[in-house]
Amino acid sequence: MTTPEEVLETTRRWLERAVIGLDLCPFAKAVHARGAIRFVVSDARDAQALQAELERELVSLASTPPAEVETTLLIHPHALTDFLDYNDFLDVADATLAALGLEGEIQVASFHPAYQYANTSADDASNYTNRSPYPTLHLLREASVESAVAAHPDVAAIFERNIETMRKLGPDGWRTLFEDEP
Repeated sequence: MTTPEEVLETTRRWLERAVIGLDLCPFAKAVHARGAIRFVVSDARDAQALQAELERELVSLASTPPAEVETTLLIHPHALTDFLDYNDFLDVADATLAALGLEGEIQVASFHPAYQYANTSADDASNYTNRSPYPTLHLLREASVESAVAAHPDVAAIFERNIETMRKLGPDGWRTLFEDEP
């Protein structure tokens, strides 16, 4: 069984090597360098427990100054490991945001080891842009996203560039990024 420390280390390695290292998110490097990412490894085993934890983390992020915590990665290695179940849970995440009155303040981005965009095959390179070692809900402040988008010269090109990066890298290249994982 994987320990929370191993989950955290593997997730940090993914963030540093894939998200930042491949420049999949040009906004992540500065936030990571400032130490303003909160990593939470959940012990939730089902959607109900995960929703309760998501609620706590949303409230925590909303009430913490951005200088301390800019964004949160809620990593849940034991809950919603099936991608279709995970994808369905995103509606629950959005409803939780709304119930807390945090729409327009925080948004939830999604990452999963089996991430698959609609109308793609499971092995399509574009899916790797949102693949993570464990199911992960990324809680982002809307104001931070807006600020980062305003400062970037061509936000619309990021997704297409990421797909091209993944196509060049391929599944074997993706695996080699993490070869020295425990």
